[in-house]
Amino acid sequence: MNSGGDQGGSSVSDEEWERFLRESEEGVPDAPKEPSARARMVTRRLQEQSGQPEGWRTHRPPRARKRGWYVVGLLAALALVFVALDPGRVTGWFGGGDDAPPARVPSAGQGTLEDPFLGSPAADWADGAAGIGVPAARATGWMGEAQVARALRRTRDFLVASSLDPKVLRGERPDEAVAFINPRQPGEQEFLDTSLTAPSAEDNPLVLFSRFDRTEVRLVGDVVRTRGRMTYREGENGALEVTTDVTYVYPVVRAERGSSQVVRTIVRREVVVNWDDPAKVRTKAGTFSVVRNSVDTTNAGCDTYTGYLTPEFGTGQAADGPTVDPYDRSAPMEARAGASGDQTCGTATRS
Repeated sequence: MNSGGDQGGSSVSDEEWERFLRESEEGVPDAPKEPSARARMVTRRLQEQSGQPEGWRTHRPPRARKRGWYVVGLLAALALVFVALDPGRVTGWFGGGDDAPPARVPSAGQGTLEDPFLGSPAADWADGAAGIGVPAARATGWMGEAQVARALRRTRDFLVASSLDPKVLRGERPDEAVAFINPRQPGEQEFLDTSLTAPSAEDNPLVLFSRFDRTEVRLVGDVVRTRGRMTYREGENGALEVTTDVTYVYPVVRAERGSSQVVRTIVRREVVVNWDDPAKVRTKAGTFSVVRNSVDTTNAGCDTYTGYLTPEFGTGQAADGPTVDPYDRSAPMEARAGASGDQTCGTATRS
C-alpha cells in the first residue's frame, strides 16, 4: 500500500478546477481498517531494506515522514557579485512550467515589506490555492466522475486549511485541516494530538501543517506564493489515491514592532491520501486516510522540533550538507530526499 513510484491519473487542467458535485457515501462500521501509522512505518522500512542503498547522509525518520532542512548559504552572496557583473544573464530566471528545472542562478535581491518576493522565482508564481493545479476528474476505483471531482476539490481544501490558513500560519491548532483526516484510521489521531501538543523528531506536525510561532515571527502581508499539482490513481482496495506535491513560499519578519528585514521560508510538501471505499475500509464520510507524506524546508530550522517553522534572520552560513535549489521542482520528492539526506542541514542556493 505504501509503495512509491509514479502516480497515475489525468494531466493538470486549469479549466477543470471548479468541477465538483456531491458528497461521498457514509462509512460502513465493520469494514476493514486502514493500516495504522506504525504499520506504514514497518512496511516502509521493509521496502527500503530490499531496495537500493540509501544515499549519502540519508536518514529515514519514523512513520515514513521525511524531512529535509536547508539554510541559505554563501552561494547566494557569490550570486550577488555575479549578477552585479553581468545583470543581463538574469533574464529568464522565472520561466518554465511546474516540472521544468529553473535556471541555476541564485536570487538577486532580498524581499522588502513592499515587495516580499523580490528576487525570488515565487515573484512569478500564483497566490495561495490558485497555484495548486487540480486535474480533470474521471471515474477511478470505487468512485464515479462526480465523486472524484469532489474528492479532488476537498483534497485541495485540506491543503488550504493546513498550509495557507492565516490562523494556522499564526500557530493556532489546525482543527479545520484535522477534520479532513479519517478519525477511524488507527494511530493517526494519536499522532496528530501528540505532534501538536508535544512535538518531537518522530511526531513532527510540520510534515502536514505550516505553522509559525507568532511570538517570534509574523508573515509579511497576506499572500503566500505556491506552485504545485495533484495526480491520482486507483489505490489499495479500490480507493482513490491522490498525491499532492506543493511548494509554499512564506515571507516573514521578526515579530517585534518595526521589524523590516524580510526573509523567506520555503516548504515543499508531498501528501498522499486515500479516499477509501466505505464498503472495504473503516472511514467517515468526507474524510481521507493518510498514506504517506514528505517535507523539504528551507530557512525553517535545522534539527529543531518545536512544532513551528523557525526561520533565521542572520547573514546565513554555508552548511556541510548538500547544495539544493529549493525552487527546483523537476525531481520528485523521493529523489530529493535521497539526494539531500533527511535531517541534514544543507545549503540552499537561493531563497
